[in-house]
Amino acid sequence: MNPPTSGVSVMVLRPLSASERADALGKAAAARATRAAAKESLRNGDRTAADIISSALEDDALARMRVSELLEALPGIGKVRAAAIMQQLGIAASRRVRGLGVHQRRALVDFIDEH
Repeated sequence: MNPPTSGVSVMVLRPLSASERADALGKAAAARATRAAAKESLRNGDRTAADIISSALEDDALARMRVSELLEALPGIGKVRAAAIMQQLGIAASRRVRGLGVHQRRALVDFIDEH
């Protein structure tokens, strides 16, 4: 007897070959390096949050960065303050830069510019 699925479909991914897995690991490492470089440039003042947010429209690695990570990369903002800012602006804690709406992007950039 099959267990009830209650309308939930389950997608089974096919196993990756060794070369596909190596490619995927390489892409993931490159994406992490891109995000780390962006956060470092934000910490150093070489780039602004607005610049990174606008770059995320074309750069998939930056688009997948969590908004909380972006905020925490700013000088003087830690986990607690980042969470408070996101709550104040109505941005979910799990939101990624790609998932920000137009108004949320504008509110985030304005907030950072003001402070």
